[in-house]
Amino acid sequence: MDNHKYVFVIGGVMSGVGKGIACASIGKILSSRGVKVDLMKIDPYLNVDAGTMNPTEHGEVFVLDSGLETDQDMGNYERFLGRSAGSFEYMTSGMVYQTVIKRERDLGYGGKCVEAVPHVRNEIVDRIRRAAKESKSEVTVVEIGGTVGDFQNALFIDAARVMHLKQPGNVVFVMVSYLPVPGTLGEMKTRPTQHAVAALNSYGVQPDVIIARSTHSLDQKRKEKLAISCNVSSDCVISAPDVSSIYDVPQNFENDHLSDILLKRLGKRAKHTSDLKAWNAFAAHAHNGKKTVKIGIVGKYFDTGDFVLSDAYLSVIEAIKFSAYHESVKPEIHWLSAKKYENDPKAVRELKDYDGILVPGGFGESGIEGKINAIRFARENKIPYFGLCYGMQLMVVEYARHVAGIKGAHTTEIDPSTKHPVIAIMEDQKKKLEDKNYGGTMRLGAYPCKLTKGSVARSAYGADEISERHRHRYEVNPAYIQQIEDAGLVFSGKSPSGVLMEIAELPVKDHPFFLGTQFHPEFLARPLSPHPLFSAFVRAAIKKGGKK
Repeated sequence: MDNHKYVFVIGGVMSGVGKGIACASIGKILSSRGVKVDLMKIDPYLNVDAGTMNPTEHGEVFVLDSGLETDQDMGNYERFLGRSAGSFEYMTSGMVYQTVIKRERDLGYGGKCVEAVPHVRNEIVDRIRRAAKESKSEVTVVEIGGTVGDFQNALFIDAARVMHLKQPGNVVFVMVSYLPVPGTLGEMKTRPTQHAVAALNSYGVQPDVIIARSTHSLDQKRKEKLAISCNVSSDCVISAPDVSSIYDVPQNFENDHLSDILLKRLGKRAKHTSDLKAWNAFAAHAHNGKKTVKIGIVGKYFDTGDFVLSDAYLSVIEAIKFSAYHESVKPEIHWLSAKKYENDPKAVRELKDYDGILVPGGFGESGIEGKINAIRFARENKIPYFGLCYGMQLMVVEYARHVAGIKGAHTTEIDPSTKHPVIAIMEDQKKKLEDKNYGGTMRLGAYPCKLTKGSVARSAYGADEISERHRHRYEVNPAYIQQIEDAGLVFSGKSPSGVLMEIAELPVKDHPFFLGTQFHPEFLARPLSPHPLFSAFVRAAIKKGGKK
């Protein structure tokens, strides 16, 4: 019999109240007790992966070492646990149905009528158990996306119910629910959560723990009210008020002894008491930094409303924070619309007030000339510049045009007929695009990269060879590499074959920090181990700020 332990995290009342952070924090507090934990995200979308989802609607696409394109919560899982996740720890409805339909086409069900129950549900259970086995963990924490009552996630909740039915002592249910405080009343209301628990009961599932999200801390009176109404112990109602930093959440959970509650419910003995010392020391930097470093992020999603920014570039923001906190400063991040610099080239002069400029990854032509104008200004005015993926490609275009003298240089992603395609589609990508084979077909996942001795990148990493995660279809055109290098730009990181240019930079003698990466270093930045390139960028920005 499977004696593995499972914690299912389910949403109540409404989405967007922090199930992912709650799940990551549960993983953190259990691992701080010496328990080996793996975290799993279930997305109820019919997309096979997150790669085709619009980042302004769904949030950042987070890429794993394997190349799987996942929900941004997987990034939080990696950051909180401080390790890389496996593909088996992510599941979508699309993955499940694709597998079931393929098995049916291959007569894998022996001619049976294939139905949602039991066949789809069984596939969900099999994937959850397989994740537990692959991870070699003791406890698997599973976040079921959406909110109780959603049609889309009903089968996933039912799969959890069946697992509990077969292993009642090994499965715990946690509901993350919202307690509103209507402005006209000024009183925290528990009734929506009571209805959410009743809805969950209708599935045959009773929550063991309620994490009560709200603008304020929960008082004992409301804990007891929820306990009586929802059939849980008042000790198992966890107060989860809004916090200024998500990295405070694990300690907040421990203030209500959540790890003790979960371990007791699971019949699991911890190896030691909670050890969050290093984590809490890191979290304190979010509040204690006295000096600031002013970073401008130039992108194209910034005119669609502030609410999308933190989701579309989540890993970039967090990577900046980790390195800034490590350098004992607070990052002051400003969102700068590339379209502004495109429509009014003189507006780019405002960049002189920033300590560092970053152009993140992205696709499409929106705001591209504005980004190039910003990159040129940063280069000519010695402002530390960091380009990620598309940000590196445009850095090469800018340098080719204005330094190497290659007039009209461009990327074929924007201008397929350009006379000077300094950035061009990778050879193995051409047929895929011709066939409109878009999903999961980019250069994805972790690849090795060799660094040039004496370069800024080599100095930052302290290693000759590294591994970083990619997500792109275009690359620096080999036909122009020599001409661009002769003009002074250094390709300091290359694939082992020497064909793909992974890092471009200017020597320190020419610029304090002017560097771009074809890969996405933000995916490997962690709270307790900041990414070396982000740290080098932040240090250069701090130095620039000190000279103002």
